Amino acid sequence: MIFAQCLALFIPFVSLSVNALGQNGDYAISDTITGEAFYTRFDWETMDDPTHGRVNYVDEKTSRQQNLTYASDDTFILRADHKSVVKSTARGRNSVRIISKKTYTTHVAIFDVRHMPQGCGTWPAIWETQGDDWPTGGEIDIVEGANDQGPNAATLHTTPGCSMPFYQRGTGAPGQLDCNWQVNSNTGCGVRFGGGMSYGPNFNANRGGWFALERTNDHISVWFWPRNATVIPNEIEDVNGDTFTLSTTKWGTPAAYFPNTDCNMKKYFGEHNIIINLTLCGDWAGSTYSQTKCPSSCVDFVNNNPSSFSKAYFDIGSIRIYEPRS
Repeated sequence: MIFAQCLALFIPFVSLSVNALGQNGDYAISDTITGEAFYTRFDWETMDDPTHGRVNYVDEKTSRQQNLTYASDDTFILRADHKSVVKSTARGRNSVRIISKKTYTTHVAIFDVRHMPQGCGTWPAIWETQGDDWPTGGEIDIVEGANDQGPNAATLHTTPGCSMPFYQRGTGAPGQLDCNWQVNSNTGCGVRFGGGMSYGPNFNANRGGWFALERTNDHISVWFWPRNATVIPNEIEDVNGDTFTLSTTKWGTPAAYFPNTDCNMKKYFGEHNIIINLTLCGDWAGSTYSQTKCPSSCVDFVNNNPSSFSKAYFDIGSIRIYEPRS
């Protein structure tokens, strides 16, 4: 999520088989986070935005007082302020960035997202990284985009020496294969999803969907199922909340697939926290703002148009984490 301002357009071959994905083990539920549980499972980060966004990340108490975060039995909302004009001398528009207390290595994470932030200047993200030592330990972006410009992008960022194979290229231009954060303005090695339902207004109009990450020492994979998908794995939809174990072998080809062919996953990816945040402008949304139909400049728009951020919020039903069965 750090500086992913010009992500590559490439999609893995649909002919990848289950065996090629290298997963034949089962996982058991380790964490279910929903509603009020977000307040006990995450910390609120209040540092200056490392991506130079026009935001003021507030603490938990302030986010509750200003209704920037609130929860019910099966809902957690995280949003930017949509009521105040921002002074030019302020750090930015109030927003929220949370980081999980627990860390993960090999795991499957399923995110039930009903709504994601939309609007000019927005840059929402759900991602994983080694919380206090970036870029050591790597970064996995699961949900990310800017200025409502879909589709969703899944991206890896690492220290030098990790790259993706050339075959990970789709119908567009050749993708950026080097995951090294020090090259290409930290574009990383990314995959833009197929279809139009994975990001922004189209995602929200469809009542969202499910994103799933599988991370192993063999590969990193990200799937997406829109809410109206014809076929959704039972483990993903989990209407009754009784999926205590799962295997990814019948989930089909992921939207983004990152093999260990030219990247030692164990070396480049450490213990990861989950981060959910909404920044505004900054290194990606700010640098691409003039390429959109958005008015004025990004900073001016963010400062002076609070009502335009009424839809700049995450509505998350749950996060479920599965780890290898012992």
